[in-house]
Amino acid sequence: MDFDTPYRGGFVGREHHFALTVYFEDTDTAGIVYYANYLKFMERARSDMLRAAGIDQRAAQEAGTGVYAVAHVDIRYARPAKLGDDLLVLSTVEQVRAASVVIHQRVMRGAEGLADAHVTAAFLDLGDRPKRQPREWVETFKELVSEHA
Repeated sequence: MDFDTPYRGGFVGREHHFALTVYFEDTDTAGIVYYANYLKFMERARSDMLRAAGIDQRAAQEAGTGVYAVAHVDIRYARPAKLGDDLLVLSTVEQVRAASVVIHQRVMRGAEGLADAHVTAAFLDLGDRPKRQPREWVETFKELVSEHA
């Protein structure tokens, strides 16, 4: 096992899996995950999903191609995660548009759903205006669209 390489999630079919553990820094004084930290967990999982799909956000930014920015989040919290919990963030592509993608993300503790979100990520030019995503990326996303969408 290579302990010098950061953990990476991966795809199981069209669903991306990203595992993490709740640390003290993620919680409030009661040992419950602070609500905004679910968004951080989901961001890490989405970034990892894009990387696993072959989408290099850093290279696109450095080349001036564009960047993704979250334009909308609809999230429902069902149950709290707690200090020491092992969680799994499940991510699926639900919809692909010319300049955005909608990703459904669920934070799970075993079979128990803790948070459920739909995240719209808009592709922007370097002037922060919506821009068409690269064609290859759109095709990649279309291949990943969940059959349940």
